[in-house]
Amino acid sequence: MISTPPARQRGRLMVLASWATPVMALVAYLAFWPVPIQPRAWQPPADAGHTGAHAANTRLAGLQTWSLAEGQHGPEHILATADALYTGLDNGDVLKLSLDGRTQERVANTGGRPLGLDIDAQGRLLVADAMRGLLRVSGSGPQAQVETLLDRVQHPGPDDPVRYADAVKVDARGTIWLTDASRRFGAKAVGSTFEASVLDILEHSCSGRLIAFDPTLGVARVALQGLCFPNGLAFSRDGRSLFLSETGTYRILKVDLAKLSLVRTGAGDNGVPTLDDALRQQAATVLIDNLPGFPDNLTAGEGGRIWVGLTKPRSPVIDRGGAQPWIPSLVLRLPRAMWPVPKPYGHVLAFDEQGRIVDDLQDPEGGYPETTAATEAGGRLFVQSLHAGAIGWMPYSGPAAR
Repeated sequence: MISTPPARQRGRLMVLASWATPVMALVAYLAFWPVPIQPRAWQPPADAGHTGAHAANTRLAGLQTWSLAEGQHGPEHILATADALYTGLDNGDVLKLSLDGRTQERVANTGGRPLGLDIDAQGRLLVADAMRGLLRVSGSGPQAQVETLLDRVQHPGPDDPVRYADAVKVDARGTIWLTDASRRFGAKAVGSTFEASVLDILEHSCSGRLIAFDPTLGVARVALQGLCFPNGLAFSRDGRSLFLSETGTYRILKVDLAKLSLVRTGAGDNGVPTLDDALRQQAATVLIDNLPGFPDNLTAGEGGRIWVGLTKPRSPVIDRGGAQPWIPSLVLRLPRAMWPVPKPYGHVLAFDEQGRIVDDLQDPEGGYPETTAATEAGGRLFVQSLHAGAIGWMPYSGPAAR
């Protein structure tokens, strides 16, 4: 004979069942819901935080600002010339500003998201546009012409798109160097440079590359691959080395361009080397490691200084996810408000060609958000941002006594 549970017991079972179903559904969602990344395991260096050469300070607090026009935001990179500043904005505008900030004019609109900028030997503006590739701007205003120089390369297959053009520098011979930050998450495909960068850094598949383009021949080659979100570029004073910020690994690389051309791949041929190939054959070295934040743009300053902006401080959750790849996948299943985006923290620093930190300026309160870069010009240090509606600046005459 089968006994029937008393009414009170049946009620408890029903309550448990009513709770168990949504809990099990939540667990299943957090464990199995598809996400766009396939995280790779790696071991980040232990975060030393704001110590040593990066000891916390407030030297970047209270920046003065030059407001941008309504609808203009994100002066992510500033190029300084002898008489002007140039910057690209998130609405596609490229601006030219006087060194005193009194005049601002729109040079052109790229129809994409201009990031890195440089000037070629003919005085034309080169633009690394995250949505469109490598562009060249001739003229200014209504007469400006925007042409696409490079939006695809022939590696690893024919007509492979440049998905996230980030930084651009032209060398003394006219070769244009470009970082393509990610082959996995294109800024245009994702709809946001910031979103694509988050996905790439969480996945850590290191699909970024360094591209060399000869504008005279119209020929591009992938010079280095296997980079973890390659970002800013700057040349050494003799032009023989290229400094590169690798955002996804918190470090700055130094690439010997002559040696790079001789690097053999793991297969023993002269194909496109990986960063590991270049490091092993001493064509590349890690100049600065274990930074306390995500390094972004590089700019050459006075006295041999090279500036880098740390967009955000490091996140313990993201670092922990390196050794435990299930964590990044779980993060992307959470509501966006719960993503481990680090708090605002202003931070720019300068180093020399030997990798010594020669200046370090911080604002722990993050009054000027997402400090992507710093540029020296006209006795001022101009600070850049991914989303701010103004350009930050401060008087600057050189490093303080350390």
